[in-house]
Amino acid sequence: QVQLVESGGGLVQAGGSLRLACAASGRAFSVYSMAWFRQAPEKEREFVAAISSMEDIVYVDSVKGRFTVSRDNAKNTVYLQLDRLKPEDTAIYYCAADRTVFTLTRGGAEYWGQGTPVTVSS
Repeated sequence: QVQLVESGGGLVQAGGSLRLACAASGRAFSVYSMAWFRQAPEKEREFVAAISSMEDIVYVDSVKGRFTVSRDNAKNTVYLQLDRLKPEDTAIYYCAADRTVFTLTRGGAEYWGQGTPVTVSS
């Protein structure tokens, strides 16, 4: 069993930055691929970024060049740096874990966090 707890969300003006963190506990963190998803009001949840156990990284096109995913296996934590934020980035951001990036990029995951809200004002 893996427990995921996100933190770092908040209110920020357009053009600003936030750093989200997802702390994992339970089974070996380093073997899991990790991902961030988001769900905006009245929209479906969408994949944002993923990082494999070997640190291969995938981003959705809309965040490339603005968001950066990273992981620290010593701290059992995955991060999402959000820069140059736009109002359309407003959503609840979820952390997820799975054995494969393939599954994560297709919206699936073995474990999910509870989410942290990000609000970007114009």
